[in-house]
Amino acid sequence: MKPYANRCGHSGVTGWEDGPGYLRLRFVDGGVYLYTHHRPGALKLATMKELARRGQGLATFINRHVRDDYESREN
Repeated sequence: MKPYANRCGHSGVTGWEDGPGYLRLRFVDGGVYLYTHHRPGALKLATMKELARRGQGLATFINRHVRDDYESREN
């Protein structure tokens, strides 16, 4: 998993990994969440991948537009 750049300095996201049709995110609490084309959907997933690459705005986007709409959670 790649470290999240966290350009604003206060993100809850610490790491990310993407591939065809998915994005995995690690948060400060240690939880790893899987997002897919199925949940939260292709458009939101594409936006999340772009924000992960930029290293800015990902946690805000999730809080505003995705919330609990993820495929699965690992502890």
